[in-house]
Amino acid sequence: MTIPNPARGEAAIRVRGQVLVLRPSFSALVAAEAELGPLFALVERAAGGALSLNEMAALFWHCLAERPDGLTREALGEGLAEAGLANVTPALRTLLQQILQGR
Repeated sequence: MTIPNPARGEAAIRVRGQVLVLRPSFSALVAAEAELGPLFALVERAAGGALSLNEMAALFWHCLAERPDGLTREALGEGLAEAGLANVTPALRTLLQQILQGR
C-alpha cells in the first residue's frame, strides 16, 4: 500500500478499495490550473461551498502520484461520488492548503 508523505503535502483517498496518493507537485498544479482556471479562484469556490464534483475530480486527477492501470478519469469521479464527499474532503483540504501555503 502506498502511504502519503505529509512533508511533501501529499494526501490519500480511497477509491473503490484502492488507496490513491495525491501529490500537489508544481507540474500537477499547473495542469490543473490550465484546465480549471486560476487556483486561487478554485480555493475561493471551495471555501464558499461552490466547488463542483467535476472540479474536485479534475484536481485529484492531475495530482495523482501514480495512475493505476485501468483507472480512467471517469472512474475516479464515480469513485469519489461513491466514497462520499465527507470521506474525500480531508484530502481536498490538504491540497487546497498546499495551494495556499506552498511547501
